[in-house]
Amino acid sequence: MNTATGDTRYRKVLHNSQRVTWDIDADVIRFRQLDTDCKFLPDSLSLVAQLPFLNQEQQRLFSQVQGRTYAYLFGLIERCINAKVLELGRTHSLGDQTAVAALLKFVQEELKHQELFRRIEKLADRALPPGYRMTTDPDSAAGAMLRKSTWAVLALTCFVEIFTQAHYLHSIRDEDELSPLFKDVFYYHWVEEKQHATLDELEWQRVHDAMQPAAIDAAVNDLIELVHMLDQILQAQASADGDYFCSSTNACLDQDRCNAVKACLLKAYRLQYLVSGAQIERFQHALSSKVTPQQKQRIKAAFAPLIACVASVPG
Repeated sequence: MNTATGDTRYRKVLHNSQRVTWDIDADVIRFRQLDTDCKFLPDSLSLVAQLPFLNQEQQRLFSQVQGRTYAYLFGLIERCINAKVLELGRTHSLGDQTAVAALLKFVQEELKHQELFRRIEKLADRALPPGYRMTTDPDSAAGAMLRKSTWAVLALTCFVEIFTQAHYLHSIRDEDELSPLFKDVFYYHWVEEKQHATLDELEWQRVHDAMQPAAIDAAVNDLIELVHMLDQILQAQASADGDYFCSSTNACLDQDRCNAVKACLLKAYRLQYLVSGAQIERFQHALSSKVTPQQKQRIKAAFAPLIACVASVPG
């Protein structure tokens, strides 16, 4: 990475971050509650249309369960991201102070995002039926992820923060049926994540430039393992959310329909957290510039069954 260009981009990110800073209470929550007369996630992300046996009220609850999990999983992943960014900031501490400042601002914002998602979880707990369960401890998950190479963690971080942009811009922003508070949560999340994605790209490239080919090859394996780890988290949560939804809905659903709900949830979570990001050109460009065609094929093969699951026609 060209040093002068890097310095300019860190400075620009820091400037933009300072310009869009917001407060959880004053700007986002503003004494509001989550409106259960509205959906939390749009149909394009929840895939509720694949469950034609659900009535309108059940469709709304289905989106609310997914919205709750969407916020919970972002908070979980950001626990890992924040720990890694703190580590990266130390590598700049005796060098580029603008980079240090930009990364520390990143850390402050990610801590704020985690607090925002905890606040939303409390509001969701108050608004929705009892019995919802989080299946993965954020600290344990972050610890497991952080045992992988920095290259791989930065690749996953970049991946997540790029698809965050796409979800808000193309699915959430213009959807009128969503809870106004839920939409605002992801609007304010988006305005800061824009800067984070740029820092991810800068740091990923910086780390990559200092690595030998053998280390990069091992890091590709780590990235594939991180994808599998995230999918295991999604599988567990989809199963728990299916049980919760089927026990909470007002109409009795037989076992076949409950199984269809669980399958749809897993498909939706894989779409949201894995497949949608893998198909975004910005991430593909960043990845392709760092890996060989053979390495890229290994990554593609890891995503293939997930893409096939999302593309499958409901039975």
